[in-house]
Amino acid sequence: MERVILRFLDKRLMKGYLEKFSPSDDTVLIKGEDSVRTEVGLGELKGIFFVKSFAGDKKHREKKSFKGNPFNSKKVFVRFRDGESMFGFVEGEVPWEKGFFLHAERNNGFFVKPADGTSNNIKIFVVASSIDDVTVVE
Repeated sequence: MERVILRFLDKRLMKGYLEKFSPSDDTVLIKGEDSVRTEVGLGELKGIFFVKSFAGDKKHREKKSFKGNPFNSKKVFVRFRDGESMFGFVEGEVPWEKGFFLHAERNNGFFVKPADGTSNNIKIFVVASSIDDVTVVE
């Protein structure tokens, strides 16, 4: 099972192991550190952060630049409604047509790989409703 941290729109965090998730589903099921299974609606979340460890590194400062370009990916700058932002890579085609509007027939969000390879985050599923803006960086 993958180690994840759910980041809620109200700033709460929930750490656990992913049991059931699909970008097209409206919920995610995780098994918490306390072994309790919890189902959470995607509408409550900012994102699902797939992490190397639950502890992370409090001293780490995210690098805000792109280094390299993984095969078949687009560089993106994501700004969330709460003012936080991130730089990363979206693999393949971008999942929106103009701005950040996702195709309705696709998914509730999209995956971003952090630009900072030293980050504790392996990848992030960004929930579309938590986004203020996404920019493809050339």
